[in-house]
Amino acid sequence: MPEDVLVICLGKSTYARCGIIVNVTPLEPGWEGHVTLEFSNTTPLPAKIYANEGGCQFLFLKGNERCETSYKDRAGKYMGQKGVTLPKL
Repeated sequence: MPEDVLVICLGKSTYARCGIIVNVTPLEPGWEGHVTLEFSNTTPLPAKIYANEGGCQFLFLKGNERCETSYKDRAGKYMGQKGVTLPKL
């Protein structure tokens, strides 16, 4: 992620109306790696998520200058992750 861009992952309303929620996730300036998405079924019913259906969207927010301290600068624990990454507590 460029150091003057912040990205926010948001769930799409079609899935939300079915009870499938996507965790709101920021991709911070300076972060690099594969994005791990979290989907939650808030209903007691089974749900299916289909490939290529657009379960979430990314909002790109560009600043006028580089951030003061990037994710890379502070050596964030998810920097450079590959594939699905479990929580690092």
